[in-house]
Amino acid sequence: MTSGPDLLGPFRQAFRELGYIEGQTIQFELREGRGRLDLLSGMAEELVRSKVDVIVASQTPAAIAAKNATRDIPIVMGAAGDPIATGLVASLARPEGNVTGLSATSAELAAKNLELVRKILPGARRVGVVGNVTDPFAMPFLEQIHSGARMMRFDIHEVMICVGGEIDGALAAIAREGADAVIIQGSLPPKMALDSALKYRLPAFASQRTFAEVGALATYSSSFVERARGIASYVNKILKGAKPADLPVQQPSIFELVINLKTAKVLGITIPSTMLARADKVIE
Repeated sequence: MTSGPDLLGPFRQAFRELGYIEGQTIQFELREGRGRLDLLSGMAEELVRSKVDVIVASQTPAAIAAKNATRDIPIVMGAAGDPIATGLVASLARPEGNVTGLSATSAELAAKNLELVRKILPGARRVGVVGNVTDPFAMPFLEQIHSGARMMRFDIHEVMICVGGEIDGALAAIAREGADAVIIQGSLPPKMALDSALKYRLPAFASQRTFAEVGALATYSSSFVERARGIASYVNKILKGAKPADLPVQQPSIFELVINLKTAKVLGITIPSTMLARADKVIE
């Protein structure tokens, strides 16, 4: 179950590497919120009623919805931000309860996006931020951006929205304020956000690789492959008898920079050669 655009990366491939065969030795039931956090509770309850063996929940809102729906079915988090503060686990070393998996460093990555703005757009001074007020991780996300902005001397203009339909208005307001770039929180619908960002000629940055694939200028995020393999490893252990309470929560160790040259050309931006050399993927 995913609350945002991230469909858990190369998830199926990770299970194939462990010897599972879809439709024979394992079956997936995918539920996608795609930024509609109001749908998550119903999706989680539906999965519980269908008596799945394990629930994989991508991002904080989906993990919280899953935990609220069941205390019995094991839950594996994929990139949940600060799972201790949000009450998902008791500690990283000893999660307790029925939840374990991978935590995220999304708040820190939000600040990392400011570094990308500075390196790709050295003349930028004003940065817009679109946050998802219904995401429990919105406050750490904003705190890290404001902290980074003070050090890098950026002027931040933030707009918090409740639903995807408010994205266009938020980006229009940020454009009117003369922003040089915009950072978009990862739990918002990517295509809708990026279509509007391009309409208002705003270079967009995010901490979810999916955003670069639909038009963000650049993203810096935890590795999809590492995340998928980590999730598959946890699910494999649980299916073989391990209890979530005994499996420590892991944090990402591999990160990837993606740059979208197509978007750069549309916006008339020249990406520094040093940044292109550093990129793990360049979309052309």
